[in-house]
Amino acid sequence: MSDSIKELTDLVVAFRDARDWKQFHNPKDLAISISLEAAELLEAFQWSGTDVEADTEKKVSTVREELADVIIYALLMAHDQGLDVSEIVRSKMEENGSKYPADKAYGRADKYTAYKDGVQDT
Repeated sequence: MSDSIKELTDLVVAFRDARDWKQFHNPKDLAISISLEAAELLEAFQWSGTDVEADTEKKVSTVREELADVIIYALLMAHDQGLDVSEIVRSKMEENGSKYPADKAYGRADKYTAYKDGVQDT
């Protein structure tokens, strides 16, 4: 990973602004676009059975393109909302660390409520 989040954000904002598309990028439509692109990413794995690896060249290409679209819209949303991506990701990871302590959640896929108040299913 060679580009910083700021460099990538600057790149996508410059691309958008050079086309005067900011007028179409309100929070609702950016959120919808993130969801739609995420659905297109998910579609690459639909009906793939238990083999969910992006193993074919076509699937890898689709995953790359759709994941890029999700990231681009997310960067635009964060930029337009005045959010620092590094700060919000670090904050969320700290919150997740509290919800999912490694010593309790290791190797488990339970919802965080399973770790509250010492209640654990085994």
